Amino acid sequence: MKKLYFVTGNENKLREAQKILGDVEGLKSDLPEIQDMDSQKIIEAKLKEAMKIHPNVFAEDVSFELECMKGFPGPLIKWMLQSVGRRGIYDICRLHDNYNVTARAVIGLSLKGKITYFEGEIKGKVCPPKGESGFGWDPIFMPEGFTKSFAEMTETEKNKISHRRKALEKMKEFLNDK
Repeated sequence: MKKLYFVTGNENKLREAQKILGDVEGLKSDLPEIQDMDSQKIIEAKLKEAMKIHPNVFAEDVSFELECMKGFPGPLIKWMLQSVGRRGIYDICRLHDNYNVTARAVIGLSLKGKITYFEGEIKGKVCPPKGESGFGWDPIFMPEGFTKSFAEMTETEKNKISHRRKALEKMKEFLNDK
């Protein structure tokens, strides 16, 4: 298998991918990101641009799906965090008395122009903000079966159960079968 390039500027995501997949390089590129509720459409647009740089690339998109809002904000979580913040998201769940959430990672892999998708998810609860480390919504996400938010976990603890890990492992299995 030829070298793969991960379209990301996020060093934490790149490090997690390297731990699972091995020889992966980051491809930092200022690619436009369309806004849509469908992660596959977002990834496809990213990959079409990235394939102009290299034919063997992958990109991911993360959704934060609140049950009380029928899956919203999904892939628009970045914008919701910017507008209402972590505490605001928690308050919305409290208002509806429904804290259930699904964190989902969708990865699109382009091998010579053919795109294949892989998905990983983890269910949990929205909790009051706890912890300072991690990605944007990590302080308000407590995975099922745990008493700590993602932000309170060590990188190793989080990466053992993460939605991204699940998607990356599916991609690794696919690549091993090639």
